[in-house]
Amino acid sequence: MKIKFLQLVAVLFIGLGLSSNSAMAQETIVKVNTDIFPAAEKGYKKMVIEVPHSANDKKKKIEFSIGKMMEVDGCNSFGLQGTLETKDLQGWGYNYYVFQTKGEIISTQMACPGLPKRNLFVSNQPTLVNYNGKMPIVIYVPEEYDVQFKIFTADDEVYRAAEVMDKK
Repeated sequence: MKIKFLQLVAVLFIGLGLSSNSAMAQETIVKVNTDIFPAAEKGYKKMVIEVPHSANDKKKKIEFSIGKMMEVDGCNSFGLQGTLETKDLQGWGYNYYVFQTKGEIISTQMACPGLPKRNLFVSNQPTLVNYNGKMPIVIYVPEEYDVQFKIFTADDEVYRAAEVMDKK
């Protein structure tokens, strides 16, 4: 009986931990006033990536992708064609991004007999930027698109590449 109770408590703690992580990814709280950035043009929306400031900001990178959920076949790789332009926020020393696309999708052309269709976030080539917990990353995207991001953290270990000696 005691073991079942402990198992139940462990499952509840794991569930709470997972739900707090997924909720963190869904938050839309804007800490920094983004009014210094231009308003979104017609047909576009302003997307903001905000991350907490930490002592390890220099060891982190953010990778973001712009795309949308689509129903696709079960085996091919897909990508969204478009251009991401970096623009300077005049007088502030910050950048923002504008994504333009005609909505054209590229894919591999493998046959997928018998594989079910799947929902996939079809996106452009990911963009890697410096982590900055003090300023948001502002990205303007067409209204029907979304932005997803990952945070990468480096450890303190530094490695040296091996030298290859030419044979004489």
